[in-house]
Amino acid sequence: MDFDHVLLSRIQFGFTVTFHIIFPAFTIGLSAFIAVLLVRYGLTGNEKFNQLARFWTKIFAVSFAMGVVSGLVLSYEIGTNWSHYSRVVGNVVGPLLAYEVVTAFFLEATFLGIMLFGHDRVPRWLHVTSAVMVAIGTAGSAFWILSAISWMQHPTGHEVRDGIAYPLDWARIVFSPTFPMRFAHMVTAAYLTTAFVVLAVGARFALAGRYPDHARTMLHMGLGLALILAPAQVFIGDLHGLDTGEYQPVKLAAIEAHWNGKEVAPFVVLAWPDQEAETNRFELAIPHAGSLVITHEWDGKFPGLLDFPAADRPPVAPVFFAFRIMVAIGFAMVGLVLWGAYLWVRGRLDTSPVFLRVAALSWPAGFIAIISGWMVTEIGRQPWIATGILRTAQAASPLTTETVAVSLALFVLVYGVVFSTGIYSINRLINKGPAPAVIAGERGLPSRPMSAAAGGLSEATGDE
Repeated sequence: MDFDHVLLSRIQFGFTVTFHIIFPAFTIGLSAFIAVLLVRYGLTGNEKFNQLARFWTKIFAVSFAMGVVSGLVLSYEIGTNWSHYSRVVGNVVGPLLAYEVVTAFFLEATFLGIMLFGHDRVPRWLHVTSAVMVAIGTAGSAFWILSAISWMQHPTGHEVRDGIAYPLDWARIVFSPTFPMRFAHMVTAAYLTTAFVVLAVGARFALAGRYPDHARTMLHMGLGLALILAPAQVFIGDLHGLDTGEYQPVKLAAIEAHWNGKEVAPFVVLAWPDQEAETNRFELAIPHAGSLVITHEWDGKFPGLLDFPAADRPPVAPVFFAFRIMVAIGFAMVGLVLWGAYLWVRGRLDTSPVFLRVAALSWPAGFIAIISGWMVTEIGRQPWIATGILRTAQAASPLTTETVAVSLALFVLVYGVVFSTGIYSINRLINKGPAPAVIAGERGLPSRPMSAAAGGLSEATGDE
């Protein structure tokens, strides 16, 4: 493998965006969870919901800040490492990113301060409204970002003149064919990830015997949402896969490690795709299952990798393995929530030590699945950065290999320090537990400590 400036730029962008994606995904789901807590508080006046909202709002603030910081870095990287990309597709992608700023991000910024600092300082209805608007804003950000990504995956509504893409139909650009299912898949993943974090923290508190009422609420709300979304995500993922097969068949062939399109495809459970030999090594497969999943027919056929020029095929192994990690985690989530639902019906959800220990360990699952899914999406698009318009190798800035190598090393160092500090801060906030009790009043008064804090994400893994 030749580590030239293009490959190093790809590694650098992939490294930074991998750190970035986990924070917006978490804040999309967490903002909605906080909004629901505050709505329930507004409707019932139950102080427990207000305390939980305060608790998770502090965590949201750190996560949101980390997402903003890492997102700014990505914008600069596009200019420094991918300048030709901006020149070729900037007329289309630039406005989409601008729409995200002037609509969703400005909406978030307008109400974020009220949401973060409005406890006991503004009327309850305004504070609840601010949380709802922030939740809408975070989902709006996902809308525009995923619209831009979807257009690059399968560009529509444009024309190319002198090698430059120009917009013709903004409706077709914004709602490109792969966008609806990609948006549904990603937003569902964000909410599901947050549900498992809430479930894990609630499980840890229940195991420790602390904040039992708060723990029970987090267990019920986290599991309740996951019970709906985990099975739904399987269905959405299937529809998204069908879209991929129609509009990005070479990516689907890489996902399935399917080489010969003239053959009925098995479902390859595990294998080592050998791209040079154009075959799978050590293959463990279920006959006909691949065709059944993709075409919904027992003897259905779909294009294989050999149906495409070698220069137009993505790296098969990373796409193949990342997809299987994502799917395995998805089905594990379904299994866990069904187990939890059974215990819930039996009245043992917050007293089953085995389930609680497993649930407490489950908090990273959604993040790993999201990162794996992102790898499938982006690596599977290669060798194109905008399919049919611009190849990745053509999009890079004319930098030296040494320059990119130094910047990559610095990114790894700085991100290691900054993000370790951020995760440590989130852990400390979770260690403190829910907000102290608040003396009853129309808007509440200064709070008093309740009890010793319970464990955080680091403790949720079982580490003491």
